[in-house]
Amino acid sequence: MSISIYMNHQLNPHQWVAAHADYLYGFAIVRLNDEEHARDLVQETFLAALQRVSAFEGKSSERTWLTAILKNKIVDVYRKKSSGLKAVEVREAEEHEQNDFFDPDNGHWMDKYGPKEVGELDKDNLVSKEFELILKRCLQKLPTLWMSVFVMKHIDEEPTETICTELKINPSNFWVIIHRAKVNLRACLQRNWI
Repeated sequence: MSISIYMNHQLNPHQWVAAHADYLYGFAIVRLNDEEHARDLVQETFLAALQRVSAFEGKSSERTWLTAILKNKIVDVYRKKSSGLKAVEVREAEEHEQNDFFDPDNGHWMDKYGPKEVGELDKDNLVSKEFELILKRCLQKLPTLWMSVFVMKHIDEEPTETICTELKINPSNFWVIIHRAKVNLRACLQRNWI
């Protein structure tokens, strides 16, 4: 079958790079924080899509279909990174969390790291870009599994069941990981942003 048959279903592979590369790259970079890896995944997405042109049913837009392929590739990256995560890394991050943020005697927040009042975010684009940069840096400081869980839950808005299945963790581990990721991100943002 020729590609022109599938163009009736709104696919136009000859225009993918011009029409979708920037969008897909932006989608990937937010989730991976690695420019080279994001570029590679966009290229892999286009190759995979070319191989699956016959599977496109026209039930979504071309961009939505390409994004779904990219999203699956990103989840594969998360899965590979989290499967190689050493228990030592998790233990060190937990100790760091406990030692830096909580009083060892009573388990309560240390005064300097306790939750602070957060006002409305400034609508200024420069401020938003600055915040995004700091958030990316804070995400990179998290253990790989924690970052993967946080991004899938709060950026990709994936359901908990999907995250647990994809990353091969149980629901109790999920809730512990998401809590610890939030605690660490909040502390990092408070130190670097507020």
